[in-house]
Amino acid sequence: MLNRRHIRVKVMQTIYAFKGGESDDFSPNQKFLLFSIDNMYNLYLLLISLLIEVQKRAEEDLQKKQKKHLATQEDKNPNRKFVNNELLLQLKENLQLKNQLDTHKIAYWSLDAEYVDVIFKAITTSDLYKTYLQTKTSDFKQDKEFIIDIFKDVIAPNEKLYEYIEDKNLTWLDDLPTINTTILKLLRKVKPSNPDNYFVPKLYKDTEDKQFAIDLFKKTLLNKTSLNKEIELKTQNWDSDRIANVDFVLLQMAICELKNFPSIPVKVTINEYLEIAKEYSTPKSSVFINGILDKLVKEYEENGTLNKIGRGLV
Repeated sequence: MLNRRHIRVKVMQTIYAFKGGESDDFSPNQKFLLFSIDNMYNLYLLLISLLIEVQKRAEEDLQKKQKKHLATQEDKNPNRKFVNNELLLQLKENLQLKNQLDTHKIAYWSLDAEYVDVIFKAITTSDLYKTYLQTKTSDFKQDKEFIIDIFKDVIAPNEKLYEYIEDKNLTWLDDLPTINTTILKLLRKVKPSNPDNYFVPKLYKDTEDKQFAIDLFKKTLLNKTSLNKEIELKTQNWDSDRIANVDFVLLQMAICELKNFPSIPVKVTINEYLEIAKEYSTPKSSVFINGILDKLVKEYEENGTLNKIGRGLV
């Protein structure tokens, strides 16, 4: 579910918040780093379970209408297309997903049902929903396309949901685009018959990615003095107050990665930090960071200190 750029962003945020020096105990910060990464999975479970809760809410709505004292013919014989959406039922009946929701104690929607109502109303008043209900029958392909469109155009951009997520966990705001993208990828690839673990993706691609997060965090902090010295030598004509704090952290991490992670290609490292700078720092940050890293890489190559293993890593 996570790629290395997401991991780098989490490491950047944790280092940015760290106020100590090389000799200080940063184990609590490392625990927070891993916790904040693990907590992304809870956000995934929260949002994927929202689809299940909306289906339940639709079922309840139909039952209430049928029990009305003056129920209309439409109330008595409603269009059950949304309630019977094959993709929603697949989610609802997925036992491994249910186990994960129970294990991680994702019961937010039972406590905050008004937000399920908000999303349900947003869906049922949308043009997508009205078009979808023009017929009473559909197949899995149509059901899937409808849920993808609803998630992308109605659920993901909903401001009330955004405010709710912000209120629940501030770190989730930065995670939201990643999780939304993950859910859309899963929805687009889903088939009528999937293994039970389909909607239970791994947080890390492998154990190496988790170790990468720990190593990048620790090595950057443990080499803070030498990294700062390299940055200062290349920014002598810059007023230190003019260098954004985020840029300084990104440079520390990038230089650390260039020097201490021999299996990661130089171009990958530089491109990753430039993209992060574009998203998290000032408009000119990527140009500034690129200039510093370019000078350093040329020096390392001339001095023979750029130790990279394997083909195409430089």
